[in-house]
Amino acid sequence: MRNVLVERKTALNRVNMPVRYLTEEDIQQLEKGCKRERDRLLILLLYQTGLRISEALALTPVSIQNFEGRPAMEIIGKGRKLRLVALPINLKEKLESYAYRAGIEPKQRFFKINRSRAWQILNEVSKTAGVGKKVFPHLLRHSDAIIRLRKTGNPKALQYHLGHNTPAMTLRYLSTLTQEDALRVQQEVEFR
Repeated sequence: MRNVLVERKTALNRVNMPVRYLTEEDIQQLEKGCKRERDRLLILLLYQTGLRISEALALTPVSIQNFEGRPAMEIIGKGRKLRLVALPINLKEKLESYAYRAGIEPKQRFFKINRSRAWQILNEVSKTAGVGKKVFPHLLRHSDAIIRLRKTGNPKALQYHLGHNTPAMTLRYLSTLTQEDALRVQQEVEFR
């Protein structure tokens, strides 16, 4: 038998828990630790778009489109929901260049690897790069969300970007930033 009060309390607790994420410096370090262009592109894609690993691994050149003259990706997300996700211009160019050099056809996947190989790649790269955190695909999604929320201040736009059904998941990122800001403010208080 379901206990709705317990489920609701658990969901609320998750909203208040800070989300772990990587800084821009951590990402730069990861990039430097990559030996293969494919691995660097996977890291950049996950970080700069906030895609889930399954969405990133399903990405094909034909998924890249334009929205109002700027690059976007048509993503089939969780629950087979279709959404458009912004794609930075420089990342689009890197993906297209990689596809051309690697002979990837329009309907072929950019990354011909599975989820566990993606995890292995991130683990190997983080060790090589000397990043002192456990790095996994969803951590890059969290990192994208934190950066976007910090830069835009728009949780509703972030909710659509990430493909979340409800605002509750997106509020975790806002809660993380609020807790960090509160701690910084409190650290400024000096006692004599």
